[in-house]
Amino acid sequence: MSQKPDEQVFDPFGAWKNMRDSGMDAWSKMMIQIVNTEPYAQASSMMMDTWLTNSAPFRKVIESTMTQVLTQLNLPMRSDVTGLAERLTHIEMRLDDLEIKLDERPRAEPKAASGKAKETSA
Repeated sequence: MSQKPDEQVFDPFGAWKNMRDSGMDAWSKMMIQIVNTEPYAQASSMMMDTWLTNSAPFRKVIESTMTQVLTQLNLPMRSDVTGLAERLTHIEMRLDDLEIKLDERPRAEPKAASGKAKETSA
């Protein structure tokens, strides 16, 4: 009882899936058209500016509170970590410079090796 390739299996949810897909496509096309307009960009910009302006005082309060809490707990603050990272970067750069200078210097032969070389040639 195998099915022939041209026979279709009854799918009770197929109609719903097709309706869902066509609805999603229609919404997608409509939203793309709306988002690509100048009034939408202006409205988004105004909302973002308002939100950023209103959230600035809260952000300052949260930063000062976090600074106090971290200080009380003897934990590093962001400025401590970034300062340490900058110092380590400077140390790495100085080490790289020293390494380059050491590589550029002519290497002297060790005395023990040069003494053995003289004995074997004699």
